[in-house]
Amino acid sequence: MSERKDPLCEEARFDAFYRDHAKSLRNFIYYKFGDAEQSDDVVQESFIRLWKNCTKVTLNTAKGFLYKIAINLSTSLKRSEKIHLNYRGQAVKVELDQESPEYVMLEKEFMDRLTDAIASLPDKQREVFLMNRVEKKTYKEMAELSGVSVKAIEKSMHKALLKLRAKIGDV
Repeated sequence: MSERKDPLCEEARFDAFYRDHAKSLRNFIYYKFGDAEQSDDVVQESFIRLWKNCTKVTLNTAKGFLYKIAINLSTSLKRSEKIHLNYRGQAVKVELDQESPEYVMLEKEFMDRLTDAIASLPDKQREVFLMNRVEKKTYKEMAELSGVSVKAIEKSMHKALLKLRAKIGDV
């Protein structure tokens, strides 16, 4: 019998591969990133991506491919959460002076809208916006950290500003 090029695309083999590796992958992601529920989601998404790429992955390389996907997904989720939490923490620290109650109320409403608008940005745009506006990083510094060109950072920032302006309006 000759072995096919894509044995992983056979449902029975994929199912067996899933049963052999799902639990250990879930535990690995849980131990590495510390979130049980998110680990289950990452494992599911990783196997979905493996199935979609089964013609490109051999049975010998499937485990490494699967773990690489899971690590990348988890890292991306954690980075996104960290940015979101850092921003939320700073947005809450707004000091309220002894202003008129109307001003305080308007300021709080605006901060809520701003926080929601920033949270709704796609990950890359939110990351670029917050690194620039909160951490005061230059486009060049962000490009070096992200491993992309300065032009890509400029484009992400432009898109983020457009989306924020559309959600909040001109102030």
